[in-house]
Amino acid sequence: MDRIGIIGAMDEEVNQLKGKMTEVKVTGKAGMDFLSGKLGSKDVVIVRSGIGKVNAAISTQILIDDFQTGVVINTGIAGSLKAEINIGDMVVSTDALHHDMDATGFGYEYGVIPRMETSVFKAEEELVKKAVRICSQVNPDIAVYSGRVVSGDQFISDKAKKTWISNQFEGFCTEMEGAAIAHTAYLNKVPFLIIRAISDKADDSANMDYGKFEAAAIAHTVKFVTALIEEL
Repeated sequence: MDRIGIIGAMDEEVNQLKGKMTEVKVTGKAGMDFLSGKLGSKDVVIVRSGIGKVNAAISTQILIDDFQTGVVINTGIAGSLKAEINIGDMVVSTDALHHDMDATGFGYEYGVIPRMETSVFKAEEELVKKAVRICSQVNPDIAVYSGRVVSGDQFISDKAKKTWISNQFEGFCTEMEGAAIAHTAYLNKVPFLIIRAISDKADDSANMDYGKFEAAAIAHTVKFVTALIEEL
């Protein structure tokens, strides 16, 4: 496997992965620090992209162009769109799309990007299967799901909006970066994987102290990513 690009959404998560790296070199570009080196036995480049789809797309393109990454892994948190997916569980992307793409005024369906061959960006099936297996092995205390990740430049806190997104796109979770990373990887013909720890229930029926959630989510994700990378 070629060099692996890792895009993290949380400073704390990226810092823990950085702390496990050796032979580290820091390269600054577009206001981001790209850390290249070894994670275990594998060549990796780790970056915190910042929030939103533009930041995510820029970081992905730099990883591909400047560091020749052969696969891109994106980690972070997301809101559940399915009742059975609980806070702290993990979602691995089968595919991703933009829920805020709206060209309906031109006769397109919601989420369809005009004049593109596809608006649904698929992860490699074997990579998804491997990720689900590894997450289940290293994090037996949580559930792991594979399904669609939907993204938009919106923090979705309104229950009615969440329900609309769920009904419209049949997503498993919603967040603000994954589809842009998948979109960029697709255009460059580079495999990708989006990994999301769930921070809130679809119906807001359960609550968890955010500090406790964040610590647990980071621990689960770091354990997952380091194990996954060793098998790539």
